[in-house]
Amino acid sequence: MDGVACQSAEFLPGSDGNNSWFEGQGLWQHIPESDWRDWTWQLKNRITTVAQLEQFMTLTAEEKAGCAFANQKLALAITPYFFNLIDRSDPDCPIRKQVIPRAGEMVISDGEMLDSLGEDEHSPVAGLVHRYPDRVLFLVTDRCAAYCRYCTRSRLVSNAQDYNFHPEYEQGLRYIEAHPEIRDVLLSGGDPLLLSDKKLEHLLARLREIKHVEFIRIGSRIPVFLPQRITPALADIFKKYGPIWMSIHVNHPKECTAELRAACDRLSFAGVPLGNQSVLLRGVNDDAEVMKALVHRLLRMRVRPYYLYQMDLITGGSHFKVDVRKGIEIIRALRGHTTGYAVPQYVIDAPGGGGKVPINPDYVEAITEDEVVFRNFEGRIFRYPLKAGAAKGTDGAPLEVPGIESIIVH
Repeated sequence: MDGVACQSAEFLPGSDGNNSWFEGQGLWQHIPESDWRDWTWQLKNRITTVAQLEQFMTLTAEEKAGCAFANQKLALAITPYFFNLIDRSDPDCPIRKQVIPRAGEMVISDGEMLDSLGEDEHSPVAGLVHRYPDRVLFLVTDRCAAYCRYCTRSRLVSNAQDYNFHPEYEQGLRYIEAHPEIRDVLLSGGDPLLLSDKKLEHLLARLREIKHVEFIRIGSRIPVFLPQRITPALADIFKKYGPIWMSIHVNHPKECTAELRAACDRLSFAGVPLGNQSVLLRGVNDDAEVMKALVHRLLRMRVRPYYLYQMDLITGGSHFKVDVRKGIEIIRALRGHTTGYAVPQYVIDAPGGGGKVPINPDYVEAITEDEVVFRNFEGRIFRYPLKAGAAKGTDGAPLEVPGIESIIVH
């Protein structure tokens, strides 16, 4: 069986895919369906070596060089489920670019950093990042089901760089308990959903016991790489300790499959509000029509597009970098041309730890004492008055407004 084409007809610019959703076992048709649906089987059978890749596809010289370097930067790992989405005949396949290493990872450009978001300097205890006043990032594992080649935490996940990260759950929980200003906890890593049901339930139960924690979130790409992990038992845990908010990570409409849609349904029916965070990547989604197809598919899966990130300044990431002006152009192409629910917030996570900063198209032309002058999505000019003038009737004559007594009905 040939690889599934990433730029097949349903994903050509101008189309949102209609009702065509990839499904099935693809290259693994020969295995029992019960194995395919078992998330532990998917993990045990990940593609992690060049030899395994070359059983299924011909690697380019650039990919071979990247794979040879992977164990010094970020390990190679792709679940069978996600590998099915790669067009093995197309080196420019947007799914392929996200998970198969390339030689560009060996190039470090100006401004790139191991810890591009300054997480380590905002870490009061191991595995906890306290950058914003009322919330913390709780890193609970250094493992993922598959490894995105543009990963912000490539220094940490997979341990290829010998970062020696060991989550300290109790230390992190004690810190949260001791800081009543913390009302929001985001579980991330690595991927929190790789924890067993027992460990995940323990963490959620402990957090729910902390009275000042109002908001629990999970950032995960497991539904996208490993939708089989979203079992009824896991959904029941989320329902028990909910509301648990979740941000998933989809970058291209090809990733929106029948299995991902079913996983999102299970999460939604368990009361988990879902958002999506995409990273703007060269040759993957730096196109307005591709992005429109993606956000439309997300809404159909009950997922609200949340953030579109300018890629962080990670080492070896320059081959993915997109001009910020292109990101603004994409947002402008969405605003007014589709529902507002489908328009994510375009942000730069400020290098060195400054936090997320919105980057928006410039619609405001001028603000004076009298009015705001602005453009709409069509480029037409409008004015909004800021000062209240004398009331006038429809004929333009001054209008007498009755006193309060004269309009009270007795």
